[in-house]
Amino acid sequence: MSKIKTKQELENLRESGKRLARVLREVAKAVKPGVSTKELDHLSEKLIREGGDIPPFKDYVPYGAKYPYPACICVSANDEIVHGIPGERILKEGDIVGLDLGLSHNGMITDAAVSVPVGKVDARLTRLLDKTKEALWAGIRAAKGGKRIGDIGAAIESVADREGFGIVRELGGHGVGHHVHEEPYVPNYGKRGTGPILKPGMVLALEPMFNLGRDTVRMMPDGYTIITEDGSYSAHFEHTIIITEGEPEVVTAS
Repeated sequence: MSKIKTKQELENLRESGKRLARVLREVAKAVKPGVSTKELDHLSEKLIREGGDIPPFKDYVPYGAKYPYPACICVSANDEIVHGIPGERILKEGDIVGLDLGLSHNGMITDAAVSVPVGKVDARLTRLLDKTKEALWAGIRAAKGGKRIGDIGAAIESVADREGFGIVRELGGHGVGHHVHEEPYVPNYGKRGTGPILKPGMVLALEPMFNLGRDTVRMMPDGYTIITEDGSYSAHFEHTIIITEGEPEVVTAS
């Protein structure tokens, strides 16, 4: 279970979240046709380090990885769900792109993600973006002290089911704070009233990932980028929250 954070740790998390929200907002503004994913990586690292903070994704080795993650931000376009490695790819009109970023301030890590359109996109993609974001907030509203992990997953899943989107089941939310990934794991599906109890002082990163098509996925040869198996487009949104006795505190809200 995620370690209950101290009062001072929570203060550092709040400041970390504010800084991360500011950086992620600026990177999202830079998304436009003709921009490379590498440029977005350089911008995010520049902004984080200018604030005296650390990009915790860079050189991070998640469980099962064969080499450290080589960038500051994950940039995942179109059928790439998460963990896309920035490089020479040029974004074009009609793409959608997920930006997943972490920030470490005074030793406390926050994690957030947004998916944004590149120029004008069609109505199906606009709905995918809107409803995945809606699902994130449904999960956040369900994350109250005394409730259970399954309540979060059920709230997120209900949005996907209503819209007919595929839910990425191999990946989900997680604890965060001292490390990029901590316990507990938070699936984007579930049954209300099941799973570990949410306790005040826990810090979670909730992150629904919805596909326009089926829910099946596969890993690319780079060992990080996960894509939809059927080639359908995918969206991803994420916030870091503090569990309280009542409504959760969203520390990465801009």
